[in-house]
Amino acid sequence: MALPPRCDPVTHVIRRASLSADWHEVGRGGFGRVYKARHKDMGIDVAVKILKKDASHILLREARFMDLGSNEFVLRVYGIYEGPSGERGLVTEYMRRGSIESLQKQLSGPPPWPLAFRLVHQIALAMNFLHLKNIVHLDLKPNNILLDDTLNAKVADFGLSTVSMSVEMNCRNMQTGPQGTFPYMPPEAFKTTYEPVRAFDTYSYGILIWSIFTGKEPYQGVNYTLVELRIPEGDRPLCEDLLSLQVVGITDAVGLMKKCWDQNPDMRPHFKDCFKITEQLFSKHSKDIQRTVYEVLTILASSSVSGKTMTRREKAKFVDDHRAVLIQRVSNALVIAEELEDMVHNETYSLIQVKETSQAKIRELYSATLRSGGERAKAAFYDALKKHQPVLMEELEK
Repeated sequence: MALPPRCDPVTHVIRRASLSADWHEVGRGGFGRVYKARHKDMGIDVAVKILKKDASHILLREARFMDLGSNEFVLRVYGIYEGPSGERGLVTEYMRRGSIESLQKQLSGPPPWPLAFRLVHQIALAMNFLHLKNIVHLDLKPNNILLDDTLNAKVADFGLSTVSMSVEMNCRNMQTGPQGTFPYMPPEAFKTTYEPVRAFDTYSYGILIWSIFTGKEPYQGVNYTLVELRIPEGDRPLCEDLLSLQVVGITDAVGLMKKCWDQNPDMRPHFKDCFKITEQLFSKHSKDIQRTVYEVLTILASSSVSGKTMTRREKAKFVDDHRAVLIQRVSNALVIAEELEDMVHNETYSLIQVKETSQAKIRELYSATLRSGGERAKAAFYDALKKHQPVLMEELEK
């Protein structure tokens, strides 16, 4: 199906009447929620990203960045949504294959090597284009890389992007520090005076390569406070297991990721150098890419038919039944609380912050939010645990 002509996202307004009545939530993040809807006039499915009211100031800026960065491997924006109650958001392509993060979960590990090398190469091409346009993304990570119907990469979520040297600050409870995702942030970004430049993205890309190749989240299970302390000291994800694999090009790939996450930002390569390396690495696997994509799509189709989706009530029951174990073993309580967004009141979030242990933080979350929030809050808590504590959840669900 041919796509409609590109619209100016700053001036093209899409109203509720242009979209189908049945919206389905397909994701959520720090700035709001994402829904799938049908655009009646264009005849295609679209994604509608509704921003929180306190994040609406970033709307036009994100739209401009996405339009300016329009590229084969960057998510396409169609316009700005304005709802009947004043809510606003972005209308973009709908990527029904999800993200690299969701692909890893569905495959229970990393994608096959030909696909992994292609994804790494396509992301490098996208980032090179964005940097040529003087756009710094600032939040490269697996769930911000979406996948089209044939599993090609699309860089998405420009909520933190900038062409200036100003840094976005996390204003919740007056915390200071650059906003982003800790495991993917370079050591210099943990300084409150840091002004982001292109080397920020290069560092994140190095960590992202590691995550794609391993199918894991960096520093998984480690308290984020410790991560914040150790990254500036030079700690990085371990590469020994990757280097022990008999995979063509793996040594050069590990070498590239290590260059990208160099402690010194001036020593990190530009993306024009990165994509030349990734192009060579992918060329060694490209002959198998069609077969690999077909095999992965077959696996995804099979899992969507046979996989059981838990209801909200079932998720809530799981959270209730495993309360004692979850209080004892869940780490990253603040990250979990952030995932619950507006379900956690600011007062509760402040109380969680000052608790000294993970057990005390989760106990406070149970007491103040999960008990009063009912099935909705417990189901969201369950989803956050699946995302941030996959090993523990796999163990408990056996």
